[in-house]
Amino acid sequence: MQQAPLSAHQRVVVTGLGTIASLGHDVDTFWNNLLAGQCGIDRVTQFDVTNYTTQIGAEVRDWNVEQHWDPKEARRNDRYTHFGMVAAKQAFADSGIDMAKEDPDRVGVVIGSGIGGMATHEEQLKRLFDFGPRKVSPFTIPSLISNMCSGLFAIEIGARGPNFALVSACATATHCIGEAMHMIRRGDAEIMVAGGAEATITPFSYAGFCSMKAMSTRNDDPKHASRPFDIGRDGFVMGEGAGILVLESLAHAQARGARIYCELAGYASTCDAHHITMPDPEGKGLSMAMKRAIASANVSLDQIDYINAHGTSTPYNDKFETLAIKKVFGDHARKLAISSTKSMTGHLLGAAGGIEAVITVKTIQTGQIAPTINLADPDPECDLDYVPNVKRAANVRVAMSNNLGFGGQNAAAVFKKL
Repeated sequence: MQQAPLSAHQRVVVTGLGTIASLGHDVDTFWNNLLAGQCGIDRVTQFDVTNYTTQIGAEVRDWNVEQHWDPKEARRNDRYTHFGMVAAKQAFADSGIDMAKEDPDRVGVVIGSGIGGMATHEEQLKRLFDFGPRKVSPFTIPSLISNMCSGLFAIEIGARGPNFALVSACATATHCIGEAMHMIRRGDAEIMVAGGAEATITPFSYAGFCSMKAMSTRNDDPKHASRPFDIGRDGFVMGEGAGILVLESLAHAQARGARIYCELAGYASTCDAHHITMPDPEGKGLSMAMKRAIASANVSLDQIDYINAHGTSTPYNDKFETLAIKKVFGDHARKLAISSTKSMTGHLLGAAGGIEAVITVKTIQTGQIAPTINLADPDPECDLDYVPNVKRAANVRVAMSNNLGFGGQNAAAVFKKL
């Protein structure tokens, strides 16, 4: 029997969460370490960093994908897919959805990656150059493309609904989550698994970012290297992992008696049309994304209690994001709690919006705001309340997560208590 399409005003809720990160291999461990102000950044161990200007990163350590996913499948796929698959499996289990009771045509997956299978690129190019074309793995192309995590997870659970991946640099996961929300609203699906995964702590990736002079070179003090909004910030610190949400229509979640974390109430995306890497110095694109996301959530500016900032710890981003927040909120900007959890997780690039969406949802659920650590000497141009160094208890009713990406990408998502 064909189902009637959902209303464009159908409400969308979060019913499942999954994370893999340097601070923990599950949501509870990750969240507790985050609230404690722990830092997941240390010297890189995955390759020899002796000749690199940046030698630190937020690696996922002491983790074996074969304990969580079929070893044969795992060996055929890239590390970014490992993170995405396991985080998606966590989120789906957390949601309590039983696929035997669902219409598989109404379940979709949108898990993106800003860069995709970088390790596969490097490994297989080396085989090509060292041994010739016949030695390149037949799994090379499926392993490196950015939509493979979405495809594999759909196979895992038998989801035949919308399935693809978005790529928009460091805004990728927020775009995936927001577009998944729209798919539920317009009736393309009842359930969507959405987020991002990334694994770019690799020799070639580091060489490229080091050449750009984008990353921190505070190699002698890794735990204090990521310091968003601090006058001493000198670049971002690379992280890796995944953050995944399970989204459902409110009606569907209520009908099956689901545990609901909160509502995903609004989302918007814009482009700066300014520069390939530097944000608009007037914050115009991000300002518009925030305004549109808030409007689409049908809440007022003064209802926003908390923002999980993009907060990369780069000189330009933190200053321009602060300016954009002031432009949007006016006097209310001074009343907002804002934090950059990249001070602890590092910057997960295309997965950043996924893991930060999980953080934003947990903030609403628990009434605890994770701090911005390493904020010892605030930049005078970054003069808002960034929840410095220590977590804070608060009744967070409505919260927003911001993400920006190379190419001028901006994305904002608004979450709300039911």
